[in-house]
Amino acid sequence: MSEEEKVLTQETENAEAETAADVTEAAAEVTAEAEAAADAAAAEAEAPAETMADFDEAITASMKPIHEGDILKGTIIGISDEELTVDLGIYTDGVVRLEDASDDPDFSFRDFEVGQEISATVIRRDNAQGRIQLSLKAAAAVLGWERLQQLEKEQTNITVKISEAVKSGVTAYVEGIRGFIPASKLALSYVENLDEYVGKEIEVRVITAEPEGKRLVLSARDILREKEREERKQRISNVEVGLVTEGVVETIKDYGAFINLGKGLSGLLHVSQISQQRIKHPSAVLKEGQTVKVKVIAVKDGKISLSMKALEDVAAQEIEEETYKMPKTEDATTSLASLFKNIRL
Repeated sequence: MSEEEKVLTQETENAEAETAADVTEAAAEVTAEAEAAADAAAAEAEAPAETMADFDEAITASMKPIHEGDILKGTIIGISDEELTVDLGIYTDGVVRLEDASDDPDFSFRDFEVGQEISATVIRRDNAQGRIQLSLKAAAAVLGWERLQQLEKEQTNITVKISEAVKSGVTAYVEGIRGFIPASKLALSYVENLDEYVGKEIEVRVITAEPEGKRLVLSARDILREKEREERKQRISNVEVGLVTEGVVETIKDYGAFINLGKGLSGLLHVSQISQQRIKHPSAVLKEGQTVKVKVIAVKDGKISLSMKALEDVAAQEIEEETYKMPKTEDATTSLASLFKNIRL
């Protein structure tokens, strides 16, 4: 076979091999498409058949007339600094402008998420862009008060951010509604500078929610008092009977004195436990501000009982134990001569 015939034969064999590979690849693609079609058909067969009844609710909602003042539910599909775009499931979308979201000057849309459901009030059925203009603020005037009344009923703790200091208190927003926290309800003790609270987040409870008068009053003091009571209970549980410590006379009553032991703890020093001697009134021995040494004699029902008399008893006992022992009777008859016999003048 000549060289030309060999080359021609090789080219023919290569062409036949490429054709066979193409056929195989095409067959594989057909098989894959067939398998995918089979899977889709199986999935469709497993899915429940859709009927007209399944679309009734959506159709009814889309055809329902919209009026100003209606409260609609929708899903957020777009967020910008200035507005929210809301899918209402009807012929057009809704939009909430920033100025219609809240009266809170610090409010922003940064806490909202796409896919989140919201309720808003229709304030215009068709704005310049052909969308329904909505208001979270107007909806809060209805739904917000319902929520606030529920919070008041359940006495639920909520976290708020202080917006501003005003006369005799501070303000904060809950559900887009401005609430007032009196200075007397802001802390356990008197707050001299209310401005220090501005911008801070604190836990509060709703103590008054009156939508008719638009009166919302909040309190942090009750929560703080409960926490303090729980902490005090924990500290008291660590106090042991028999402990001797120092304290400061806090207040004096007819029946005794209250002693400040520090760390938020105080105990009662009953008049009968002040001294071994009987006294008519604690002020005969004690005065407010005086530092005294006391002994814990009882811890019961969250109360600490103290005693100064118990320390006097201990001191008297120690003195008695250290008293010099007198010689026996027969040794006590020693004459003066024997006492001075070794003394030389």
